[in-house]
Amino acid sequence: MEILIKKNDNNTFTVYIKSLINSEHIITLNDDFYFEILKGIKSKEELILFSFKFLLERENNTSILSNFNLEIIQNYFPEYKNEIQNWLNHEKD
Repeated sequence: MEILIKKNDNNTFTVYIKSLINSEHIITLNDDFYFEILKGIKSKEELILFSFKFLLERENNTSILSNFNLEIIQNYFPEYKNEIQNWLNHEKD
């Protein structure tokens, strides 16, 4: 499986997932959520890649919404923010 991210503008990205069945997803990532969750430590693209890997561990790519704000992941998976913090803490080691 391959995940490709294309930046459309500062807050909008297209994510292509190449798998048995390919999928395309339009992602919105506003600055407020980005800085709240990452404090600028990683790029928006890195957060999107991490988030899609997180989602793909829990569901197949065709089950992921085709258009959504990254912030809503925590509504479906409450552990999302903790997993991001674990990722950041692991990167510091």
